[in-house]
Amino acid sequence: MPSNALRINRGALSAQTSVTAIDRARLAKLVRELAESQPAGEIANAAYARELFWLQSELVKLQDWVHRNKLKVAVLFEGRDAAGKGGAIKRIVQRLNPRAYRIAALTSPTERERQQWYFQRYVAHLPAGGEIVLFDRSWYNRAGVERVMGFCTEEEYSEFLEAVPDFERMLIRSGIILVKYWFSITYEEQLRRLRSRACNPIKQWKLSPMDVQSLYRFDDYTRAKEIMLQRTHTAGAPWWIVDAVDKRKARLNCIRHLLTQVPYQDLPHREIVLPEELLGGVHARQSGPAAMRVPEAY
Repeated sequence: MPSNALRINRGALSAQTSVTAIDRARLAKLVRELAESQPAGEIANAAYARELFWLQSELVKLQDWVHRNKLKVAVLFEGRDAAGKGGAIKRIVQRLNPRAYRIAALTSPTERERQQWYFQRYVAHLPAGGEIVLFDRSWYNRAGVERVMGFCTEEEYSEFLEAVPDFERMLIRSGIILVKYWFSITYEEQLRRLRSRACNPIKQWKLSPMDVQSLYRFDDYTRAKEIMLQRTHTAGAPWWIVDAVDKRKARLNCIRHLLTQVPYQDLPHREIVLPEELLGGVHARQSGPAAMRVPEAY
């Protein structure tokens, strides 16, 4: 694949355009070249890296627009265990300014939180003006793991399904841009990923007894997911399903779609001029005592 396969004309990026208006030709070329050069279902390392870098550069522009205009963006990532939610979030924030985004990955509720209004602990993590918050699992825990594993009562589950559309409409009326993703994988792929975690010492922290139970209760989770999508898919806060069997394609597709959900512009920046030569005198640097230096093992 030629090195300039994913290059686009940046001059075509007018102040009024977003990713949907500018990348059709570039994306069509990428797909065509992949079809000609790669086995079915695979994406080349170089093509993936270049496309990811381009999408991440657009995310930087989106974040800049959100920050300058004090927008509030909340993105929910839901799906089965090992569906790839964390990997997608990691690529989304990889090149962003950490001062203007947060990742909300809540642990199990405390005893005090169990006595609160169910949505209360999630409200505390919602974005303020100029922020993007990415929820690695969200209030939809009640419609998924809590429902399947019996961590909530039938009454609590029914109340959640009744309340969540109104709750999300309230968020949207307050000015929050709400985007909801469901990462979808097959039983075979989930089993393969969990086995990989079990065999990899640096990934074993990702594997919990709850993950193992998700395999035995795969059909229960499927039924719970179908009810959740049916009851909570609304015009103002629709669900978007990401085919996540191929992690790389899922990440690219998710990021590209996210860029279309928040209209943004490429803002001008003040030019920064750095000195070409040292200003003033040159201070003699002291390396410090040998005992203070980190051993250079590499």
